Formats: sequence, structure tokens, C-alpha cells
Amino acid sequence: MTGEPLTGELRTTLVSALQRVPELAGRNLVLTTLSGGITNRNYRVDADGGLGVPGGDTVVLRLGGNDTHLLGISREVEHAATVMAAGVGVGPEVAAYIRPEGYLVTRFIVGGPITDEAVHEPVTIRRVADSIRRVHDGPAIPGIFVPFRIGEAYRALAASRGVPIPAAYERAQAVVRRVERACVAAPLPMQPCHNDLLNANFIDDGVRVRIVDWEYAGMGDPFFDLGNFSVNHGLDTDEDEVLLAAYEGSVRAERLGRLALMRVVSDFREATWGVLQQAISTLDVDFHAYAVRHFERLLSHAGEPRFERALADVAASGEG
Repeated sequence: MTGEPLTGELRTTLVSALQRVPELAGRNLVLTTLSGGITNRNYRVDADGGLGVPGGDTVVLRLGGNDTHLLGISREVEHAATVMAAGVGVGPEVAAYIRPEGYLVTRFIVGGPITDEAVHEPVTIRRVADSIRRVHDGPAIPGIFVPFRIGEAYRALAASRGVPIPAAYERAQAVVRRVERACVAAPLPMQPCHNDLLNANFIDDGVRVRIVDWEYAGMGDPFFDLGNFSVNHGLDTDEDEVLLAAYEGSVRAERLGRLALMRVVSDFREATWGVLQQAISTLDVDFHAYAVRHFERLLSHAGEPRFERALADVAASGEG
């Protein structure tokens, strides 16, 4: 969603940077805040009237949040990943990358959000699976994403900055270590992954589900993306089977189990991310509540019979 046109000193600074993009130089630029992000600031930029006006263009300007390198974010990797995703028809086309500021400028995707109701429909799940598959089959990107280490790094950084570490962390870490042991016994090749499949990062352009915001992208476990999408959208077991069937063409117990385990690992990342954000973010977001919510969901899912079955199925698949 868009807000009010940007004015003041920040607008002057951003317009000055945008003037270094050849196709925007010397044009009338209107910047409007795009809502929805909880790490960065995003602006719609309408040049000479924007969409629907002869000769007009619309792009999106992305500014990294405060100290986001502490979250493991590299703007150079984000740029490369976005270029890759655009090349496979999923991400937005990159119009420019402004250095040294690290501002990413992408083409505005004309489309709409996927509603909370629609994301549970099998046809939507299959379309999302198709987009994820295209990304995973894409060329390698710089950067590595190891979900088992991310949460530990976030916890250490948060503690070093004086953030109290929730008591739930130790129990959650013990759960994730059990997952890691099972997955290490049945390794998968690393593939390019998005690693942040929140609903706000999907745009339906009427042909394909497009995915934006590639700042956490890296080579990693493709099932982290599947589990991340599943848990973030509250998919049930039947819906996970639809997702896996669309993604792989079949539903095998060990693969469904790996998806279920990565749902838990995803919440570990989200919870510890929320803890670290309490030390570095300047956005008006209750990151303490965010962390608590994800720790609670993680521990709840880890206490279900499905979790123990998943551990057994994945571990058994690696015994041969």
C-alpha cells in the first residue's frame, strides 16, 4: 500500500541519488512511501507522471534499514539475487543499483497481494510452488544461508548489545539442534533460496506469483523456503502435501518430514531475529512481542507428534 508523497530533506537526498540513474536524470520524480516492510524503507518513484501517463515510468527505491548488516544482509548479494530472480521470471527487473549508498531500484510490478484466504487454496499453493521451484532451479548466487547458524549468531549479537535473551531460547535451540542432526544425516545440495517468504513479499501479476525483497537470499537448503512459506501462512498438513506435490511431483514421507522440520527452524530464525532487532531497529515495531510469538509457536509445533515423526523420517532417509 502507498502512503503520502515524500517531502523534505530525505526526498532531496533520494532525488539527488536517483538523478545518477541515466533514465531518471532530469525527470520530475514523485516519491511515495510503500508500507508493509519491517526492516527497510521502500518508496514508489513515479517519473513524469508514472504508470498510465504517456512517457511516464514507475520504479521502486529500496533503502536498507539501520545496521542491517548485523542481520546477515549484504546489499551486494541482494542485488545479485534480485537479478537472478528477475532472470527466471519471478523477481522484479532491476533498473539500477546505486553505489555507494546501496540503493536498489527495481521496476514496479503491476499486480495485487494474495489474500490470507486465497493462500490456502490449492491453486494458489501450486502457483507459489512453481515460483519457488523456478528460483531453486536458477543459477547460483553469491552468499550462503545456513539456517541452523543464523539464530545462534543473532542471539550472540543481541546479547552483546544488552538485549535480554528470552528463557525460551535454550529450549528452542535444543529443538533446532535435533533438527540439524537429522538433516545433516540426509544432506541436500545447496540451491538459491529466498529465505523470507512472508505474504507481503508476494505479488500476483495475473500470470505468475512474483516474489520481491531478496535481502536474505543465499545458497541454502531449498526446504527452508518451503517450510518458511508453510509456517508463515499457517498451512496445515494437507496443504503442505499440496505444496510438496506441486514442487516435486510427489509426496514422500521423508520430504514431507523435512518440510515440517524446517517450519520449526524458520520460527527459530524469526524469533531470534526479533530479539536482535530490539537492539538495532529504529522502526516502530514491537519486536519483543514478535520474538515471543515465534518462540511460542516453535515450541508448540515441536511438541506435536508430527515433529517426532518428521525427525524419524528424515533421519531414516539418510541411513542408507
